[in-house]
Amino acid sequence: MSAFPHPERYQQMQYRRSGRSGLKLPAISLGLWHNFGDSTRVDNSRELLRHAFDRGITHFDLANNYGPPPGSAESNFGRILREDFQGLRDELVISTKAGYTMWDGPYGDWGSRKYLISSLDQSLKRMGLEYVDIFYHHRPDPETPLEETMRALDQVVRQGKALYAAISNYPADKAAEAIAILRDLGTPCLIHQPRYSMFERTPEQGLLDVLGDNGVGCIAFSPLAGGVLTDRYLQGIPQDSRIASGSKFLNENQLTQEKMEKVRQLQAIAQQRGQKLAQMALSWVLRDARVTSVLIGASKTAQIDDAVEMLSQPVLSQDEIDAIHNILV
Repeated sequence: MSAFPHPERYQQMQYRRSGRSGLKLPAISLGLWHNFGDSTRVDNSRELLRHAFDRGITHFDLANNYGPPPGSAESNFGRILREDFQGLRDELVISTKAGYTMWDGPYGDWGSRKYLISSLDQSLKRMGLEYVDIFYHHRPDPETPLEETMRALDQVVRQGKALYAAISNYPADKAAEAIAILRDLGTPCLIHQPRYSMFERTPEQGLLDVLGDNGVGCIAFSPLAGGVLTDRYLQGIPQDSRIASGSKFLNENQLTQEKMEKVRQLQAIAQQRGQKLAQMALSWVLRDARVTSVLIGASKTAQIDDAVEMLSQPVLSQDEIDAIHNILV
């Protein structure tokens, strides 16, 4: 069995500064949204985490509700940390979030100080940690004053329960407001986590400008559009695919003829570049210097390898970016 961790892990990865902060993140980060709950064998989760770290992925991204059931991804991650990553905490960036439904009653959802602080306390207990590196508000709350939500983030940083404050799923105007409040409180917003891919380009409509102007990083989730931006569905729906499993996040109705024709055209460009479509999709998101990192999900170590190997492939030329844009419009 090879030594863990791999002694040359840091030579395999690019690290990019998050906005104007002092923190660098790996260009590829591992999200634990899927494949780390109680429905997944813990040995498979362990293999994915160890392999990711061996490839230089130092950032593991969680949320209070990841599972299923909610909370189980954090619990399983905490177990693997204790058993496999002893002595390595200071080489890891661990993030978690609160903002979606976590427990019954009026205090288990959205963005109140009550919910955010108690949720982080529960997350720390599940993971067996004294602090997380990044704590996100997971989505805007339409009813709680934004000042209250941001003050809660400020409070957990000042208490040492989190090193950095962050937001996720905020539209450009709300993100600008949240960033300004955190700056005034003296706890700058480190990073924003939006959904961003070739098929979800909303961040280009003002959000990336807000982040760039304010020195805030960006980490994109679902850069492969739930697996659509791969060769996975070009020949139909595989039995072991997310769609076949009945996932509420991706269903057969989303694979329209128009979308799949675009996927085939994108696949042709990727083949001309000598890479997989998934690799080109990640490279496309990372083409913008304002994007610090892309979050990948993985059920197999080969998917981690593909993502990391993308970093050593040629960057997209302007002609290729233009050709991709012409397909997407």
